[in-house]
Amino acid sequence: QVQLQESGPGLVKPSQTLSLTCTVSGGSINNSYYWNWIRQPPGKGLEWIGYITYTGSTYYNPSLKSRTSISRDTSKNQFTLQMSSVTPEDTAVYYCAREGYWSREFDYWGQGTQVTVSS
Repeated sequence: QVQLQESGPGLVKPSQTLSLTCTVSGGSINNSYYWNWIRQPPGKGLEWIGYITYTGSTYYNPSLKSRTSISRDTSKNQFTLQMSSVTPEDTAVYYCAREGYWSREFDYWGQGTQVTVSS
């Protein structure tokens, strides 16, 4: 059974960098999947942030690309989101999720972690 677990600070100050880690168990991030970050601001729908593939290639939401970076640590079976210059509008529940390489469907999600941007 594949499991994903987000971790990181729940409170970030404006202009600082948000950093979250997704730890994957029950499967390797070297397998043929897309490893995604997605968020949901309060009262709004899901917003896709970006993904990293099993080869290490990345692709980002164009609206967030300039201040977003996704990386991975294969030795720890983890992938990480960094988002710089955050504002209160970046307050959201952040999820990591696995997406099938061929199906392009999200099949496993983390439980989500609340990140609040506030001074």
